[in-house]
Amino acid sequence: MRLRALLDTDALGLRLLGGEDELDRTVRGVMTTDLKDPSRYLSGGELVLTGLAWRHGAEDSEPFVRILATAGVAALAAGEAELGDVPEDLVLACVRHRLPLFAVHESVAFATITEHVVRQVSGERAGDLAAVVDRHRRMMTSGPAGGGPDVVLDLLGTDLDLRAWVLSPTGRPIAGSKLAGAALPADVSAKLAAEHLAAARTGRRGPHRVLVGTTTYSLFPIRSSGRSAAASRDVRETVLSDWLLAVEADAGDWPAERLDLLQGVTQLIAVERDRRDAARTVRRRLAQEVLELVQTGAAPAEIAARLRVAAPVLLPGLGAAPHWQVVVARVEWDGGEIEGGPVAQSLLEEILVDPLTSGPEHSDRIAVAHTGEEAIALVPLPAVSAEHDGTESGILADALLEAVRDPLSAGLNDDGRLTLGVSAAVHSAEGLRGALEEARHARRVAAARPGRVCAAGHQELASHVLLLPFVPDDVRRAFTARLLDPLRDYDRRHRAELIPTLEAFLDCDGSWTRCATRLHLHVNTLRYRVGRIEQLTGRDLSRLEDKLDFFLALRMS
Repeated sequence: MRLRALLDTDALGLRLLGGEDELDRTVRGVMTTDLKDPSRYLSGGELVLTGLAWRHGAEDSEPFVRILATAGVAALAAGEAELGDVPEDLVLACVRHRLPLFAVHESVAFATITEHVVRQVSGERAGDLAAVVDRHRRMMTSGPAGGGPDVVLDLLGTDLDLRAWVLSPTGRPIAGSKLAGAALPADVSAKLAAEHLAAARTGRRGPHRVLVGTTTYSLFPIRSSGRSAAASRDVRETVLSDWLLAVEADAGDWPAERLDLLQGVTQLIAVERDRRDAARTVRRRLAQEVLELVQTGAAPAEIAARLRVAAPVLLPGLGAAPHWQVVVARVEWDGGEIEGGPVAQSLLEEILVDPLTSGPEHSDRIAVAHTGEEAIALVPLPAVSAEHDGTESGILADALLEAVRDPLSAGLNDDGRLTLGVSAAVHSAEGLRGALEEARHARRVAAARPGRVCAAGHQELASHVLLLPFVPDDVRRAFTARLLDPLRDYDRRHRAELIPTLEAFLDCDGSWTRCATRLHLHVNTLRYRVGRIEQLTGRDLSRLEDKLDFFLALRMS
């Protein structure tokens, strides 16, 4: 479509401020952004919508417009809701760079313009998806009443015969078409998410094609540039929180027009993502307020009052004060130039699941704040779940780790790390400060372990485990090398499996019979191996002190 056609549509509320001679430019897409530098998301021909949150002064307009002009965008449309009239410095910058500029009346939502442009562009390029976009208008205008991304995917199925799913970065299903039937198996979802994150880290543009068994999937990233007003030049700032669209088809066989149409669908779904992000604002604020009270040592009565306010928001209709759990997360990148707190916050909102809640939006009942490099989640649990029979309830560190380790390890690549700590459930404001410290210490225990994604829970905070995170790294290395390096060298030369034998022997509390049975060895063979371990290390595995040293060395290695 051409820019001139936008002015002829009264419902869009656009007013031309400059660039009348350029109205025959072709619009190939639409992008909403408040980034100071959105160049990495631009491919040319877009109508760029902005709320002007990037502009802190007149000097900001010139570099922003220069970036858009260099990227070859078709035009800029600035909303009047934030500042009233569009600033004169922005108008002049657009004139200098021959970039058409529109003002968007404050009564018109950017989603309305996005839907119109995507629908028109798609209709001009091919007729098959035009019906999808047109019939999906209600999602763009009515928010949750329109059915969300499920409606888009259903229409993809009925109009294009495509099975498709929207997945979180960890592979959690967010939406799926009726044609797709049941949700993707968990292992397939996790593999698709991992492949998507790995591809994103290499900078390859989507769609990414993945073969799982005999089925080919095409993965389209769903990016929302409106989630932050700060410049995002590094993919690591968003890679762990962006959704993806998985389509059961080989996009390599598609013509360019069909690929463009699917990109339009991801823009429609991104609008829903933005809506859900906005809905989390209240829960984030509640978590931040509670966290500040807890950390500043406020009276339990004051914290309890704030929790009573939070409970109806997080657990509507419960009618009773819940128990609470605390989860602490930290994302760290090599070099330290990327702020980890917001990344960890978005990540926790995606991966934490209330075990007693069903439906696509589990995170609607999770409140997450961030402070510095750390994200802290306040997870409500109905009181009954912690009072039944004393068994574990709520979020368990092992289950959490199992669900996110493989896909997120791909996104963290070789320069990032995620560590998680989970507290026990507490039933009062008095216990919340202790739960926070417990979760933080559990996270430090997880950080002492090898691996890109590690988690620890409150039940692990006992005996030696409490001490290990505070042993200096050089002391750890020296201690483990002194005990284990002779065994590793021997295993390398002779394939003797002394290290696995030592681990099994300690796990069996020094029982010769049980250890031999576990390793499928004759007892005499086991005695020979243990004797060789003692000979190489100068230790005696019948002594408690030497057993303990070996145990700690294995845990720290």
